[in-house]
Order: sequence, then structure tokens, then C-alpha cells
Amino acid sequence: MTQDTATRRTADRGARPRKRRVLKIVLLVAAVLILGTAGAGWWAYSHLNGNIDSVDLDRAIGDNRPPKVVENAQNVLVLGSDSRAGANADLDHGDVSGARSDTAMLVHIPEGRSKATAVSIPRDTLISRPECKNADGATVPPANRVMFNSVYSVAGPACVVKTVEQLSGIRVDHFVEVDFAGFKELVDALGGVTVTLDKPMSGAKGGLKLDAGTHRLNGTDSLKFVRTRYGYGDGSDLGRIGLQQKFMLAMLAELKNQDALGNPARLYKLADAGTKSLTTDSQLASLTSLADFAQSMKGVDPATMETIMLPVAYDKVDPNRVIVAQPQATQLWDALRADQKIPAAAKDSPAKG
Repeated sequence: MTQDTATRRTADRGARPRKRRVLKIVLLVAAVLILGTAGAGWWAYSHLNGNIDSVDLDRAIGDNRPPKVVENAQNVLVLGSDSRAGANADLDHGDVSGARSDTAMLVHIPEGRSKATAVSIPRDTLISRPECKNADGATVPPANRVMFNSVYSVAGPACVVKTVEQLSGIRVDHFVEVDFAGFKELVDALGGVTVTLDKPMSGAKGGLKLDAGTHRLNGTDSLKFVRTRYGYGDGSDLGRIGLQQKFMLAMLAELKNQDALGNPARLYKLADAGTKSLTTDSQLASLTSLADFAQSMKGVDPATMETIMLPVAYDKVDPNRVIVAQPQATQLWDALRADQKIPAAAKDSPAKG
């Protein structure tokens, strides 16, 4: 052994205890900081938890629900609600009172949770509404040939879940409702969302005016974007569904790309904005439950998410409305229920947006 080698080994033996001492000091400082901010941390946790509203689906719907077919798959009903009041009223395009579920997507996450499929249900679809209990516990009788988005205003979100379960035969595991005005705050907390249009928006009837190309949208413009109907494509609600799906994917990509965990202040701002706009089922109605669920979905890449519109056809009695197209819809629901690949024919909608 040379003198230089012996010197280096002696130095290494001295360095290891010093490294351990440095690590202990770092851990001690971290512990002091955690203890010193425990009161503030608990306040923040309580505040964010208090932001979240919830609905007890099991109690509201009862036992008459479809069975779970694939145990580890997840089906989440996502609603975008529009109260036509407050911030939402600034973007109203007609004399419409009450609340509507202007966006409805059943998101299927298969076993393995590496991808997802979002099925949008057009708001003007004529459906059969089952008997439900409203928020006050009063019975709402069943009805035929009612617009899908009217179910929310007549009987509340639990009845929307029950209606989707009856329509699809799929057990809804979780429910998430995002208020449009609160969603605007979330976009601003993100610093905006980037979208790309292949054709321009005209801005007709109060909608957003944009040229074709890539745009960074703030919260207000994002809200206009997802509500734009008449100024894009053929001006139908079916065309708006494509915009909403495009924005959802862009927003998910933005959330995934931002290093919020590395910036506690930014993370809190996002969490505060996000939770204020949320209503969930009772199983997700806490920060820990939401965080656990989000963690379980981390393998889902927004870039690979498939977006589909429920196949519909124009109603022969009222051409301004659509009805569920068969056999395509049954093929779609059967594939999702069994966690199988969706046949190409099941994606073909006779009514195009």
C-alpha cells in the first residue's frame, strides 16, 4: 500500500462520520421546521379539506346498482357544472336559470391503470331518467325523453350517477364535479393552459375568438373556450364536446408537466383552487383520499388517453335533440364494462359534431 492510498483511506474514514453528522443535522433542522410549522400545516390541511363538498352515492342511490365486473378497473363520472350564477352568469348565452351539468364524461381506467378512456355524453341526449331522491330527500318520479343535462337541475348529482349507471350498465366507482367558475381559478393557479386549434373560433354569441394555431389561455378565456358552441365548427353541442375533450387533455398534461411538488407555495395555491371547485363522492372527500387516488393514477398518460363521444343519432321527432345510437352504444358500454378493447364500430356516431 502506498502512502497516498493509505492517506486517502484515512481521509475516507474521517469523511464518513462527517457525512453522517451532516445528515443528522439536516434531519434535525427538518424536524424543527416541521414542528415549528405544524400549526400552520394543520390549518392548511383543515382549510383545504373544508373546501371539498361531497355526495354519499350509496345512501342517495341505494342498492339497485350495476355489479362491479372487473375489480381493479375504475369508472369515474366527471361533471362540469354551470350554475348560471356569479362568475358563470357573465358568460351566459341565454335566459337559463338553475344549474346544468354542461359537461359529462365517464372516464374508464382499466386494470393496471396505465391508460384511460373518456366517453362524453352529449347534454342534449334524450334519455330515460330513473326515480331518484333529490338533495332534500324528496322522491323525483321517473321520466322518459328528457334531456340528459336536465337531470342535474331536477334531481341533483346523485341522480346523474344513477342515470348514467342505468344508461350504461356500468358501476360508477367515483364521482367528481367541477364547478366552471372554480375551474377558472384552477387554470389561473396553473399559470394558464396551452391549446392548439386546427381552425379558428369566430367569437359568435359571446364565445371566444381565436385564430387557428397554438394559444396560452388564462382562466377566463379557458372558461369561454369550454363553453364555446356557436363560434366553432358547425355550432352544435356535439362540436363543443370535441373542444372540451381537447381542453381536458391539455389541462391534464399541464398538471403532469409542472413540478408543483418542488414548490410548496405553488402546490398550496393549486390545491386551494382545485378543492374549492370540487364536489366528490364521500369516498374521495378528503385530501388524503384524493391524494391516494391521484397517486394510484400516476401511470395514466394524458397523451395516450382516448376520447370518445357516446354514439348518438338525431331524433326523428325533434331534430334539435339526439338519441343514443344502437347497436354502437351497447357495444361501447359492453367493452368498457368488461375492460376489453373497444370495437371500431362502437365509436361510429351517426350524428357528427
